[in-house]
Amino acid sequence: MKFSATLLATLLAGATSVAAHATFQQFWVGSSDKAGTCIRTPLSNSPVTSVGSGDIACNVSPRASQGLCDVAAGSTVSVEMHQQPGDRSCSNEAIGGNHDGPVIIYMAKVDDALTASATSARWFKVAQTGYQGNDYWATDGLNANCGKYTFTIPSCIPAGQYLLRAEVIALHVAGSVGGAQFYISCYTLNVTGGGSASPSTVSFPGVYSATDPGIKFDLYGGFTSYTIPGPAVFTCSGGNNSNTQPPQSSTRPTSTSTSSRSSSSSTRTSSANGSGQTLYGQCGGQGWTGPTTCASGTCKVSNQFYSQCLP
Repeated sequence: MKFSATLLATLLAGATSVAAHATFQQFWVGSSDKAGTCIRTPLSNSPVTSVGSGDIACNVSPRASQGLCDVAAGSTVSVEMHQQPGDRSCSNEAIGGNHDGPVIIYMAKVDDALTASATSARWFKVAQTGYQGNDYWATDGLNANCGKYTFTIPSCIPAGQYLLRAEVIALHVAGSVGGAQFYISCYTLNVTGGGSASPSTVSFPGVYSATDPGIKFDLYGGFTSYTIPGPAVFTCSGGNNSNTQPPQSSTRPTSTSTSSRSSSSSTRTSSANGSGQTLYGQCGGQGWTGPTTCASGTCKVSNQFYSQCLP
């Protein structure tokens, strides 16, 4: 039996409407696990679907953060996603059910991160990973890395308190307007050191449109690249990272199973500074330009696209 792309998307949405939902829950500074101490915890693992709602900033009425995580400018940090609250098992996919899509990280400088309004904050993008080619997405990397996405806090931003916004955009039913699913959590940070850079900023809601090519996107049709929505990534050197991920395959298969994707897929994340990658960080893979040795653990190959520092 043959299925149209529309019917396939509908079946996938129904089959994974509950089990595959997820939230960013945890935060790491280097190899130090901060658990849930500096997150505005979402009330549920369900997605936001309206880019015009205030919920697009930090999710639906999140709980207040317990405190701040101290982070040095220029240091490596990780956000961690799982499907169910409190579940940190690496044997479970971080986000399953073919919820393919990008991971995007924003920051906003605020006076008081514990009380600041997310919709009034001014955000700048600090990291992103999208389509990797050969049917690999950033969300596959979350599943391969026990829910973790690792990146670097810009070394040149001023010291002070910040909101950090972690986002997955799941594209499995994004072929029509309003179908994209946004999984968002905000963290509360105190950045030390740094410099005097003043990044260009955007607002949530406001920066995204429901018809942006990276938000209204047919995951089941033929494509060769994917444009990550939002502004370019801020860099201290003044350069901007491309929003378009390089293609490595011509099309995505049009007959995708409703079962969970393999956890061996991977993503490329920002590198650690210093003598080696942090524990659980990426240390190799096709196209990887970061550290290839581990400050802690051993660099082990998962597949041609991804190697990871493991104990």
